[in-house]
Parts: sequence; C-alpha cells; structure tokens
Amino acid sequence: MTIQPAREHLLTSVQMAHFVAHGSLRMDAVVPDDMNAQAVDVLRAGIPPVKYGTPLNEAFPEGSFARRLVELPQVAGALYSLVGPGPTVDHHAVHIRKPNEGHAQPLHGDAIIDVRPDAFDVQLMYYPQKVTLDMGGTLSVPGSHLRRTNESDTGRYQNLRGQTRLVCEPGTVVFLHHGIWHGGRRNDSDIARYMFKIRFNPTVRQLRLWNTDDLHDPEVVAELNTRFPWYEPATGRLEVYNRVMLWQALTGDDTFDPDYWVTRVSNRPQRIVAAG
Repeated sequence: MTIQPAREHLLTSVQMAHFVAHGSLRMDAVVPDDMNAQAVDVLRAGIPPVKYGTPLNEAFPEGSFARRLVELPQVAGALYSLVGPGPTVDHHAVHIRKPNEGHAQPLHGDAIIDVRPDAFDVQLMYYPQKVTLDMGGTLSVPGSHLRRTNESDTGRYQNLRGQTRLVCEPGTVVFLHHGIWHGGRRNDSDIARYMFKIRFNPTVRQLRLWNTDDLHDPEVVAELNTRFPWYEPATGRLEVYNRVMLWQALTGDDTFDPDYWVTRVSNRPQRIVAAG
C-alpha cells in the first residue's frame, strides 16, 4: 500500500515548473549523515537486481538501504509529486568512477527516442560523498530533456554552453527526467566516486500530484520561460513550446499558453464556409 506523503513534503508548483524547464530537481544534503556513512560499503557490495516493472514497495526489502533511501520524507514527497503512487522500478545501478581513471562517459540520454508528450520516467541519483570538481561529477545539459534524441546521438559533443557538473555535499539527491543529456565525467582525484541510480516508471496519470497551492504564482511562468545558453533564439521557442505541452498535461489545463506558441500550432479551424 502506498502512503501519500505529508503535504509539506510534496513539491510546489514552482519546483515542478523548474523540473519541467530544467529536466532536473536537486535536493542538497537530504540524506542523513548516518546513512551516508553506511552508503559506500553498501554500494561497493552491490544492491541485488530488480526485475523490470517490479512495484517499488516490492523492489527493495523493508529495512534495506535502498528502501530507507526512497522512504526519506523529502525524497518520498518529491518522487510522489513526479510519478505518483505505486511507481514501478525500471532498473537500478551503482556507478563507480575509479580514481584517476582518465576517461569520461559520452554525453547521452537514457532512452531511445521517446515521443511521449504527456508522461515521463524519473531517475533518482544519490551521491553519498562530497563531490568536488576534480572528482568529475555528473555532467548534464539543463533544458535538453525534451529535445528528442536516441541514446548516444549526442556522444560526439564534448561541451555545450551552460552545461553543469555536479559538485555537492554528501547526501545530495537529484531527480532527472529520463531524456536529459548527461554523462559521468572522468575522476581526476585519488578517491573513488560512488553514485546510486534508480529509474522509476509511473503507473498513474501524472496529473496534479504535487502541492498545487501556488499553481498561479507568477514564478511558475517565469520558470517555464527559462532560457539556456546552448539554445539559439528559434530553438529556445521550441523548448518553451514543449514545456507548455508538458505543463498542460501535468495540470490538465489545455488553455495554459502564455506566449501562444501552442495555440498557433494547434489552430486547425473546422468551420467550413462556402465560396462566394
């Protein structure tokens, strides 16, 4: 049985709009120190595989590290807000970047071309250690998640303007839209870097699952209009269009269209007028 998180732990509309625009939501140091202290040993030993499509409440044994991680109030609240109750586990993985390994992961998305305009999977990435710049960190390209590509189509690109490299305190959790362009950077430090990832599939319509008290806050539109340095002017409009389409689906409001990009594209009058 899924217990709905307390309202104060759900995401706000402004946070959801940030996720829709950026393709990610970062929660700094939300995992307690005692869990972070256990994490490296747990991750080094490995977390047993889970069959694709296993309900979350069956995927990880009660009391296990992974179960305790996803049940943390802020983590559970964000997850519920993004994918709703009863998600299934697509897969999980422990990523270890070895010290001074000398190579990086190509820029990629974690999905084949995905044409869903009204649904998305979410990836949780947990960092148990302090991640410094020389440890590499996960590189991601904000706002790239709705630009449809096929897995490593972007692998030829080395750097894009506005990309970010994760530097964080222990216990940081990042939620990613499945389509965001990202890659593990090379680790130039003398310390192994650990990250635990879980991908979740929704089983309900992702409709107003968060705290919507601030749904009409002007900051919602401001977030959805965020532009990123790698955009050209015209392509920036395309990304805003894609975000508005997703926001309409998430809110159930097909009239939401601040700059009328969707209205223009969907304008297909059906009234027939006879010629003079």
